[in-house]
Amino acid sequence: MIDRNRIATCRAEEEARFIAANPKSADAALDRKRGWHQGVPFHWMRDWPSPFPLTAKTAHGSTLTTLDGQVLDDFCLGDTASMFGHSPEPLALALAQQAQEGLSYMLPSQKAANVGLMLASRFHHPHWQLTTTASEANRAAIRWARGITGRDKILIFNGCYHGAVDDVFVDLRDGLPETRRSLVGQVWDVREHTIAIEFNDGRALEAALEAGDIAAVLAEPVMTNCGMVLPRPGFLALMREATARTGTLLIWDETHTISSGPGGHSGSYGPAGDMFVIGKSIGGGVPCAAFGFSHEVATRMEAYRATLPPGHSGIGTTLSANALAISAMHAMLDDVMSPHAYSHMLGLGQMLAGRIEGVIDRHQLPWHVSSVGARVEIVCAPKPPTNGTEARAAMDHDLESLIHLMLVNRGTLLAPFHNMMLVSPVTTVEQVGRLADHLDDAVSALLS
Repeated sequence: MIDRNRIATCRAEEEARFIAANPKSADAALDRKRGWHQGVPFHWMRDWPSPFPLTAKTAHGSTLTTLDGQVLDDFCLGDTASMFGHSPEPLALALAQQAQEGLSYMLPSQKAANVGLMLASRFHHPHWQLTTTASEANRAAIRWARGITGRDKILIFNGCYHGAVDDVFVDLRDGLPETRRSLVGQVWDVREHTIAIEFNDGRALEAALEAGDIAAVLAEPVMTNCGMVLPRPGFLALMREATARTGTLLIWDETHTISSGPGGHSGSYGPAGDMFVIGKSIGGGVPCAAFGFSHEVATRMEAYRATLPPGHSGIGTTLSANALAISAMHAMLDDVMSPHAYSHMLGLGQMLAGRIEGVIDRHQLPWHVSSVGARVEIVCAPKPPTNGTEARAAMDHDLESLIHLMLVNRGTLLAPFHNMMLVSPVTTVEQVGRLADHLDDAVSALLS
């Protein structure tokens, strides 16, 4: 076990090392305070476990260069937005060309037809709509599900993450639902319309659905934001059967689990849902997301629309499906998110997990590694969690944040939340080896 006093000592040492190595980032952080609230363009940029956020200068492929000239092996990759590498050449060329032709028309561009067919072919849903973020796509899917079923409730899983959608900010504490404490300024009780249960609890799932008042189950096939929680054998098949039997729509949010394979986790392993949400990586970092749905859902949507007055539906924004986003998705789906790219990513993801397990075993630590294809995570607990409550209990913020800081100081960047890593098509074997070496060095320092 890691001595808690040693954690405090190491943190002081590593923070001093970080400050000494990043004077320009420190100055930039002070400069930003003159214009930005809390010194950052958006508040989550303060969530890095370092004395101040690094300031990025450039990023190419699988490396990120800071304002101080440090070149970091980047396993954060924009927390999935750049999962296929920073500025891949086909994307950069497509964006440069589109910049000369206009960025937003409020009309479909010529590439739109191809992008629709690409989405349908890859993700096996015939009908698609675009938004600017996965949060918006999830919100739209929930709204449509409520509209076409005539039911007002949705079901989610404790510890889930589906972006900034108010309806999903419900957690279980000691088995009781409570509004997530991070839901700022919400004035109505979302628990009136949101049911939260534990992931992998088939009995709770069937009992909740039997009431017949739930419009949709919104879920990731693998929970990824409270640590990784993998489904027990048969649980996803049960979810599909129970939703179909009770007239409930099944919405897969695959914004993170696109790491599993070219068609996401459901495309690789099944089962298919009624609706499918994908965001972040599909634009290579350009804000865009998509939600797809079956013929049956499309027919019900059209019937519902026929009862409404013409005009704005209250779903989507002016920038949804803008020409720049369409070009970005066209380049990513056509040239970047290829089977060859996935072959490299999945193989290297297995290698990364194995190298980290080797470090854990060598130091006889009560930790484990979780992985979902190209997504890998270090968990400072001995047993993989089976639900959100267990995942929450397994988190050790002090230790996890210190490991993150120690790896940054040694040249490796992980995601700032629970030490998640992504492998891109341009990540190298050498970078994987360096990450393992840096982790080994950090653990040795912690245990010394």
